[in-house]
Amino acid sequence: MTLLNDLPFLLQSVAWPLVLLVAWFLGERLHEAWQLPRVSSYVAVGLVASLFNLPGLTDAVPGLPFLANVALSLILFELGYRIHLRWFRHNPWMLVLGLGESVLTFVVVYLASGWFGLSTDTRLIIAALSISASPAGIVRVANEMRSAGQVTERVLHLCAINCLMAVLALKLVTGYWYLSTSGDLVLAAFGSVHVLATSVAVGALLGVAVPMLLRAQRIDERDVTLVFALAVVLLTTMAYGLKLSPLLAALSFGIVARERRVHLTNAQRGFGTAGDLLTLFLFVYIAALLDWSQLGTGVLLGLALIAARTASKVVCNVAAARLSGSTERKGLLTGLALTPMSAFAILLLEQTRLHGFEPAREVLTLLAFMMLLQELLGPVVTQRALKAAAETHLTKE
Repeated sequence: MTLLNDLPFLLQSVAWPLVLLVAWFLGERLHEAWQLPRVSSYVAVGLVASLFNLPGLTDAVPGLPFLANVALSLILFELGYRIHLRWFRHNPWMLVLGLGESVLTFVVVYLASGWFGLSTDTRLIIAALSISASPAGIVRVANEMRSAGQVTERVLHLCAINCLMAVLALKLVTGYWYLSTSGDLVLAAFGSVHVLATSVAVGALLGVAVPMLLRAQRIDERDVTLVFALAVVLLTTMAYGLKLSPLLAALSFGIVARERRVHLTNAQRGFGTAGDLLTLFLFVYIAALLDWSQLGTGVLLGLALIAARTASKVVCNVAAARLSGSTERKGLLTGLALTPMSAFAILLLEQTRLHGFEPAREVLTLLAFMMLLQELLGPVVTQRALKAAAETHLTKE
């Protein structure tokens, strides 16, 4: 009887290690056999695990949202670390392209969602989220394929701009909602401008302080990655305590740290084994948040939004290709490579909900099908686009 009584606790204890082990195994096998991106396999396992409703997968273990934010913050730091601000000065059309594409995506998705009888608040949230591209999917696929070249760099830089613009748009939508519901202009401003400015400032401050610490202590090159990882964990904890955006702070941290000329070793790109484990957890966790019972409610909406979002990104990149120093073909591949969006969007939505933004509760239900397709197929589209650009450098081991 004691064993039977302890069975629920035992299932809760082994759920995560078991699911992560299965996800890792399938990810390696499918990548080796069919060159399928590992992150897509992780998502598939998370979806199946959520279908069986394994005890303790998302709600019984405290701290899972925080751990997911740490995982994504590490990836955002790496994305920020790969951004060359001087490139925007030498090629300002890239910055114009990123900003213009973000605005167009917002407008197109907002208009497309109007055909489905959604409220204005819901449409604004969906449009803001659709601006984003998933740094988790894009960076991990690029690292996995050892991708380097013009298309890869454009995708990474545009992904960073998309993330910044998505956070900005969602905070403005949040401020608009507070203003329309409470009429309190101070609360509206505090909920948007304050969070944006403070998140960037905290990330930038750490981006200056950590390189100074590294130079003062003369830390071995291999330990630089460890210091940056600990700094990202500290930054995420601070952001949680101050109710800031850990994602925006981590991206700012990476951009400023790169400008301070402290370099990560190539061997530790992706933060090594610890980064791989956290990425594995992140994609399984995000997939497990999706409710299978809700997947059939927004099929047409999801397909329409995916088409609208993809078209806006592709059209912008093709139209601005020559102006920004590229070709139409590379512009097409760049736009397609920006397809993934789910991990960043879901965590951004969860943070907003936890801060009291009520309309965010229903949006994940409406976007469940869209998120599923973007999560499973988005990394595959990115992988194929980078391959078509001939910028992958895989070698047989």
